[in-house]
Amino acid sequence: MQIVIVTGLSGAGKSTALRALEDIEFTCVDNIPVPLVSQLVDHLVQEGDRDKLAIAVDSRQRRNLGGWTQALAKLRGQGHRLDVMFLDASDEVLLRRYSETRRRHPLSGDELTEGVRRDREVMDELRPGAAVVDTSHLNMHQLKSIIQERYGGTGKLAVTLVSFGFKHGLPIELNHVFDVRFLPNPYFEPTLTHLDGRDPAVAAYVLGPDGLEAVRQVEGILRFSLPQFQKEGKLYVTICIGCTGGRHRSVAIVEELRKRLGSSWDIMVRHRDVDRGN
Repeated sequence: MQIVIVTGLSGAGKSTALRALEDIEFTCVDNIPVPLVSQLVDHLVQEGDRDKLAIAVDSRQRRNLGGWTQALAKLRGQGHRLDVMFLDASDEVLLRRYSETRRRHPLSGDELTEGVRRDREVMDELRPGAAVVDTSHLNMHQLKSIIQERYGGTGKLAVTLVSFGFKHGLPIELNHVFDVRFLPNPYFEPTLTHLDGRDPAVAAYVLGPDGLEAVRQVEGILRFSLPQFQKEGKLYVTICIGCTGGRHRSVAIVEELRKRLGSSWDIMVRHRDVDRGN
């Protein structure tokens, strides 16, 4: 397995790191007791359908940290690819983050400054040999981008193109939605009504002069906006194309966009309503 250990100081960004790893298909476990780590890995290996695991370990496990070196050595001895990422930040930044969120530091008691000091002392033994990421001057999106690049992201934005029918309601999650109901509807053509937008005859009907111009306009918007989404730290964006029933026009447009954009981004396609009919 590819195993990433996310550790470091409380408030330095471990939750953000786990979410970023989950977005690139890691199985993520927060603060599993150190003595159980080897059992967890063995169980996932036996299941056989997951090969990327991220485990967060912090000072809440201070009683078990004495066995951490042996736990890492055992995993490496079993042939797993193991990487340790230690998230750090300045005391000033950690204090500010906890003050802003009003969360209780796990080691603070009544004194936040003392909690940060104790946390740094406890976690110091996990630092040697780790990839240290200082998050003092990183925002959430920048940290996610660093993790994506380091731990197996393709570097490309994942873009999901969804065709749908307005009569069945808008998709729940979307970043852009485009309405193509102004295009001629193949539903009213007797030779096309029983087909869907993946059929070449339907595609040729939809992608006449107006259809091709619509695709060109949407493609231009996406080629401008998708890099901006990526700069903001997004790992995936959902683009929705809608027609009346979600069977003909929206499907054909999505398939054409897939061809045009597929070399620039990781494109996934979902035809939500293609089997519902009009």
